[in-house]
Amino acid sequence: MAMLAQDIEALILEAFPDAKVTITDLAGDGNHYAAEVIDESFRGKNRVQQQRAVYASLKGRMDGAHGELHALALTTKVPE
Repeated sequence: MAMLAQDIEALILEAFPDAKVTITDLAGDGNHYAAEVIDESFRGKNRVQQQRAVYASLKGRMDGAHGELHALALTTKVPE
């Protein structure tokens, strides 16, 4: 089952309300997205910690063969 870009954004913003989130549909199929998440809470955390936090915000939507979201290319940053 596919996800809408706005649903992914809403889940991320629920966990990171002050973040700047950009979602791009990479294949037009609702299953392959790229996300850029810029948030102050990432400061002092390494990239793995940042990305784990974002993946956790998706609340299992990427888990297992029956996940709603198949692929998410993730970029995380702190604000400049």
